[in-house]
Amino acid sequence: MAVLKRIASDRVLQITTVIACLSLFLARPRLADIHFATLWSVLGMLTLIQIFEYLHVLDVAAYHLTSHAPNARWLTWQFMLLAFGSGMFLTNDITVLTLVPLYLRIARKHALPQILPVTLIGMTANLGSAATPFGNPHNIFLVSHFVVSPATFFSWSLPLAVCSVLFLFALSFFVKPRPIPPISIANVQIVPRPFLVALGVAALIFLGVFKLIPPWVGTIAAIVVALGVAPRIMGSVDYALVLTFVLFFVVVSDISQVGAISHTLSALEGDHLSVYLSALGISQFISNVPATILLAPFTGHAQALIYGANLGGLGSLVASMANLLTFKQYCAEGSGNTRTFFAGFAALNGLGLVVMGAIGWVLLSIMA
Repeated sequence: MAVLKRIASDRVLQITTVIACLSLFLARPRLADIHFATLWSVLGMLTLIQIFEYLHVLDVAAYHLTSHAPNARWLTWQFMLLAFGSGMFLTNDITVLTLVPLYLRIARKHALPQILPVTLIGMTANLGSAATPFGNPHNIFLVSHFVVSPATFFSWSLPLAVCSVLFLFALSFFVKPRPIPPISIANVQIVPRPFLVALGVAALIFLGVFKLIPPWVGTIAAIVVALGVAPRIMGSVDYALVLTFVLFFVVVSDISQVGAISHTLSALEGDHLSVYLSALGISQFISNVPATILLAPFTGHAQALIYGANLGGLGSLVASMANLLTFKQYCAEGSGNTRTFFAGFAALNGLGLVVMGAIGWVLLSIMA
């Protein structure tokens, strides 16, 4: 019952449901347009994330990594390092849900700066999640939709990741190196056997994303492991996101059957620049996941869409779910004025969108 209530209360799913119902007046969805491989992979990834969450993997890493930070800048660097790595494997949403409250608890205790470090953690999680095909749900979809090989994907993502790290590292120097006492380590441990099994499941999901094995294999394995470790894990899976994907596939299927709309979108998405800018811009208003699903059927420029969708997570509060979660976590845990935080958050994300957006276009121009 709690799972159904959580699904029904998901605001993004509610909006998507309305849009999908309206799209039914245009056409009827075609079963062939529902990307089942993506749905399997997304469900597997979301289940695996909850397994790692239950095993406290990120909590343990955070406590150990930050326990000996000598000052606020070092502490920020360590949280950013963990956010980037966690975003690559556990998604940006889980990263900010775990790390932002932890940082704010430390910051309140030692009177440390909050606005800049918290914003940097959120931005780092967003940019880190762009580096792998399973860091973002829309990356899973794009890799499957365009049949991108592992070598090709990482040849695109690694240069962007390096530029992201350099940009974020430069911003971090604005955090003052205020000394802090040693941070105590919480008594949280990882149980080795289920953790190793979960890593094996992660490998299966990775192979499924790139279609080296059927995507359902890794998903079924993840569900079996979750039920074996603790059945209640399955109650924490974000089923609303899976349903949101289904509904957006319905919307795109209906739209693509309307000749005027289909031809217009195809014409607008005819070159690298238009695809890239469309993904960046549309993400600012409807978030990067739906923007990706909307644009993908109308273009063949995979790299431009991957860059645009991932960098489109910077910018507005709704550009990425991780942005909204960062803001909500600050409202719940932060000790400063929320309007002041929002102003700083928006300014830094806007700067990130401009700078990384320009870098992304340069990389596209060089690599295309």
